[in-house]
Order: sequence, then C-alpha cells, then structure tokens
Amino acid sequence: MKKILLSLSLILAIGTTAQAQKKSELIAEISTLKSQLDSVNNQVAEAQRKEKASLAKAESFESQALELRDANKTLMKNLNSFSQLSSQNSTNMNKAMEALNVKERQLKAINDAIASNDSTALVVLTNAKQTLGENAKIGVSNGMVIISSDLTSLFGSDTESTIAPEAEPWVQKIGEILKVNPKMGVTIEGLSMTGNLNLPAQQASAVSSALQRLEIAPERITAVGKDGNLKEGVVIKIHPKFDEFYMMVKENMKNGN
Repeated sequence: MKKILLSLSLILAIGTTAQAQKKSELIAEISTLKSQLDSVNNQVAEAQRKEKASLAKAESFESQALELRDANKTLMKNLNSFSQLSSQNSTNMNKAMEALNVKERQLKAINDAIASNDSTALVVLTNAKQTLGENAKIGVSNGMVIISSDLTSLFGSDTESTIAPEAEPWVQKIGEILKVNPKMGVTIEGLSMTGNLNLPAQQASAVSSALQRLEIAPERITAVGKDGNLKEGVVIKIHPKFDEFYMMVKENMKNGN
C-alpha cells in the first residue's frame, strides 16, 4: 500500500513539475510572440506612415506635374501667339515698306518730270530772250515761260482786235520760239480790266490766227479771254502740252512701281 501511495505521489510530483515547466515555457513563448507581434505592428505602422508620406509626395509630384504641364501649354500657346504676331508684324512692316518705296518712286517720277519740264522751260526762256531781246517782258512761273505785251503795241489801241502791222515781227518771233520748241503748247490770254471778256477773247484769237498762219499747229494753241484783275494786255504762256505732260508723269509713275 505504501508503495502504491509512494508511486502515486511520485507520479503526481513529476506531473506537477512537468506541468509547471510547460506553463513557464508557454508563458515565455507567449511573451516572445507578443514581442514579435508588437514588432510586426510597429513595422506595419511605420510602413503605413511611410506609405501615407509616399502617397502625399506622389500627389504633390502629380500636382506639380499638372501645373508644369499647364504652364508648358500656356507657354507654348503664348509662343505661338507671339510667333504669329511677330510674323504678322513682319508682314505688315514689309507691306508698309513696299508701299513707302512705291510712293517714293512715284514722287521721284513726278519730281523728275517737273525737273525735266523746268529744264525745258529754262531752254525756252533763254531762246525767248535771245529772240525777243533783253528788253522783252519775259518771265517764268510754275514751269511756264510767260511773255507779255500791252494792247497798244500789239493792236495800236486797247479797243482793236486786229494785229497792227508794226507788231507782225513780234508775232513772227513768237512763232519762231514755238517752232524750235515743237513739244511745247501755248496759251494766249487776253486780259480785261473792265469785266467784258468779248474783246479780250477776240484779241487772243487774233494772235492765235496769226500764229497758225505761221504754221503753228492749232492743237498746240489755246486762246481765251479772262479777267485781268485790273490789268489788261495779252499774255502768252509757253508750257508743256498738259495732256502729254500728265501722261509722261503717269507713265513714269507706272514705271516706278
């Protein structure tokens, strides 16, 4: 009996010791697992924090990328607009310069025509002075050579419209001047100081007829009576044929384009 009790006690003691040892091991293992779990939780929390930070950075980078892309689009749009504006300004500038050059060439053509006419007028003036003498009433105005005569010298009195015989040589000299300058036209103005233009017109026509008898083409001659503004007499204006002069200027302007 004692042996049985002793055996049971021994078994119980061994079992108790073994159970106590196993419990201690379990507690130690639980503690280890808890430590590992805490470590894993910490790692997960750190990973989540880093993930949030990374996501925030990614969102920030994406926002910056969008802003840069929008800024780039705006810049490209502005560059295109500037390029178009610059091209348009360049085109407008070229057109303006070309128009200015055309105007300058046209102005030069007009000036050349006027200079040519003035040169011709100087030749006619010199010829007229040589033909009529230094005492003749001769001048130049607006590119025209102007020769004047009083009515008494030309018609014998201020009421006559027939050229006096003593004035025939003077008319012949006018004809000579016109013959050596065949490209020039002549305007004969009978001037009135009373307002009555009939007699001045007849006096101008008389000079015109005399020149035609000297073989001066009638298409070169214009005869008119006009108000002399308190002056009377006959004024002979030798000038370029205005229609031909106009055509010359027009042609020079065309060639200057």
